[in-house]
Amino acid sequence: MERREILKWIALYTGSAMIGGEFLLSGCKAPTGKDIGFSKTDLSLLNEIGETIIPATDTPGARAANVAKVMEVVVRDCYWPEHQKAFMEGIKQIDVESNKDFGKDFMSATAEERTKLLNKLEEVAKKFNEEVDKKDEPKRKEMEEKDKGFDFISSPKHYYTMMKQLTMLAYFSSEECLTKAFIYMPVPGKYDGAYKWKSGDKLFSS
Repeated sequence: MERREILKWIALYTGSAMIGGEFLLSGCKAPTGKDIGFSKTDLSLLNEIGETIIPATDTPGARAANVAKVMEVVVRDCYWPEHQKAFMEGIKQIDVESNKDFGKDFMSATAEERTKLLNKLEEVAKKFNEEVDKKDEPKRKEMEEKDKGFDFISSPKHYYTMMKQLTMLAYFSSEECLTKAFIYMPVPGKYDGAYKWKSGDKLFSS
């Protein structure tokens, strides 16, 4: 699966263009390139958030793919400073929300509680992002009229949207996914027009 295809799929699934997508497509020429201070605790938390979004079944989940490591690189190298700030504040806010709802931090929550929290944040994020898009629209149109649409930098989306997008990007780009969640066929492979594929079967990767 090509990166451009993954980004389009993520945008459709999350209802928002991939944050930092322009840099991902150009090889992540870092806006800052500075270390923004992910701790081991942060990375563990992000892997557990990812695992709640894409849990292990008969195929590996997000934790096995170590999605947090990719999140760290993309946030550092492909996010603008204001997006980095929103993401890092979001890591702290996850525990605030978990404590508010369940009286414990996210890492101590049960799988059911984690899912319930992220489902709630999904709804909150949807409304938040709609307001962001509404606020950004005049500036976006102005820049498009000046043929500078590609220079437009959106306001930060909800932190959960960023986390979900990065989980999906990291997972569907990972070796764990491409070789174990999909049917792996080394390039060049062969064409089989009569291959018996049915709904629910694994997709192909190469």
